[in-house]
Amino acid sequence: MVGSSVVVVLAIVAAFALYEANRSSNGGQPSSGTTLSAAVIHDVTAVPAATLNSVGAGTVDAKSIITLKNGTALTSAGKPEVLYIGAEYCPYCATERWAVAVALSRFGTFSGLHGIHSSSTDVYPSTPTLTFYKSTYTSTYLSFVPVETETVAKKTLQTPTKAQSALIAKYDAPPYVSADSEGSIPFIDFGNKYMISGASYNPQILQGKTWAQVAAALKDPSSTIAKGVDGTANLITATICKLTNNQPATACTSVVKSMEGQV
Repeated sequence: MVGSSVVVVLAIVAAFALYEANRSSNGGQPSSGTTLSAAVIHDVTAVPAATLNSVGAGTVDAKSIITLKNGTALTSAGKPEVLYIGAEYCPYCATERWAVAVALSRFGTFSGLHGIHSSSTDVYPSTPTLTFYKSTYTSTYLSFVPVETETVAKKTLQTPTKAQSALIAKYDAPPYVSADSEGSIPFIDFGNKYMISGASYNPQILQGKTWAQVAAALKDPSSTIAKGVDGTANLITATICKLTNNQPATACTSVVKSMEGQV
């Protein structure tokens, strides 16, 4: 019995140490996210070009991409920078992350993507999604800088820099968005040339779905999810292609190029 008690105590101590390690590395909160299966990650990051070409703009309005004026080019490591600012609790961020992941995977490689759900007490509760927190992205063509400001429980996670906050204040406000939408997230800045504020398609289509169901639907151009997610991904791709001079050709396809004029 003494031996068993010692084992139990050691297990408790080890669990507490792991909790504190996660907590200290995650803005004072336990690390969030569920490990996704290899199949889900593949379905999100390797949507077939034929499917994307078939979907085109899908059900997405090209006006979701907003043109910015008189901005100094936003770059990082000598490449155009895509700045994403969102929060894990946010259902609109949850909606847009799928499309961002699909689009950026055409230009580079993600690692460390995890699954989460948006807040259960917000609109479109518990929307299945990914989190960019602790993920990494590598690309020859662009830099991706994600900032997840709060956890699902609305606790501080990552804090935007002063320069990033200044971009939100400058662009995520009138005249680029209406006064009642000022400061909306997600805020996605494409090299200070273009912007997305809020979700580009209806979050309702993701309700009640699992990560696997959403990921699998991305391969079916007739699915409502593909028309929303892949359609948004194509518009994001067209936007990025304008920053990279239509490189690489595998991403900047003829279908994408035809959409550039809508951006």
